[in-house]
Formats: sequence, structure tokens, C-alpha cells
Amino acid sequence: MSVFTSARERLLWVCTLAVVVAIYSTLGLARILDNQLGSYIFSVWIWLFVLGCILVLATVTFQGLGFRPGGREVGVALGIVAAYLLIIVRMAMPTERSDLVEYGVVAVFVHDALLERASQGQHVPVPSLLAIAIASAIGVIDGGIQWFLPSHVLDPTDMLFNVLVVVMAIMASVALRWTRRRVSHITGH
Repeated sequence: MSVFTSARERLLWVCTLAVVVAIYSTLGLARILDNQLGSYIFSVWIWLFVLGCILVLATVTFQGLGFRPGGREVGVALGIVAAYLLIIVRMAMPTERSDLVEYGVVAVFVHDALLERASQGQHVPVPSLLAIAIASAIGVIDGGIQWFLPSHVLDPTDMLFNVLVVVMAIMASVALRWTRRRVSHITGH
């Protein structure tokens, strides 16, 4: 008997695990690079962050909509992009910005894995809330791990930020899916 209900669910959980391993394995690296390379790394961080944001937005959009968005879906997606950009502009530290990317991706993968499980006939109580709980726990564990690293402190604000990122990503995904279903219902497609 398989733990997974489909190959797609297995892939989504494997992707989630890969992202979490990447996040946890690089916890001390970002601060070390920032301290060692100074302003040079800052410009590299900016470009990596922009690339990461594009990947998160693409993940949320394509997972929430499918591959052929209509006018309303594009409008909702642009609203989500605007909200993310407003948050990005207000963030001071590149490491905070990386959390926006990292935990946005984790949240979308967990949410989609749970939705896939539910679509295969398994009982998944309130997939969106369960995804928020799982992805938030991963973000809180991240903060806990940092407490044990040299030159890091246990930062409840960082943990709360990770939770808020998770909520934002899942709300964006839910909004895009809702818009897609609504448009499909209206047009009959």
C-alpha cells in the first residue's frame, strides 16, 4: 500500500522536501556570505531575489490557474503581484526577502499536495488550513534551528514572518483557483 494517492502527489511532496532541505541546509550561509562579501553580494542577492520572486509568482499562478489564464484570472494575478511587490519594497534585509520566496514555494507545494490527495478521494480536512499549519510549522522549525547556530538568535518576529508568508501564498493560490472556477462556471468551460 502506497503512502501517496498518485504520482503527482508524490512529486509534490518530494519537491516540498527538496525545498525544505535546501532552506535548512543553507541557514547559516546567507549571513556568512553577506558578512564576507559585503556590497558585492548585495547586488547578487537582488538578482537572485528577483529570480526567486518570479519563480514564486509563476508557481502560485500556474498552480492556481492552470496554463491558460483569462482576463479575470490575469487581473487577480496582477493584484497578487502588486501585493507582493509592496511587501518586497518595504523589506530591508535580503534574508527576509529570501523567506518570502522560500516559504511561498513550500506553502504552494504543500497546499497542492493536499489538494491532489483530496482529489484522489482521500479525506483531507480543510486543505488550505492544513497546508497553512504544515508550512507554518516548517517555518517555525527554521527559526528554532537558527537558535542553535552561531551568530543567530531565536527571533519570534522571523518565525511570525514565515507564517505570514505561508498565509499569503496559500491565500493567493486559493484566490486564483476560486477565480478560475468562477470563470469556468460562468463560461461553461
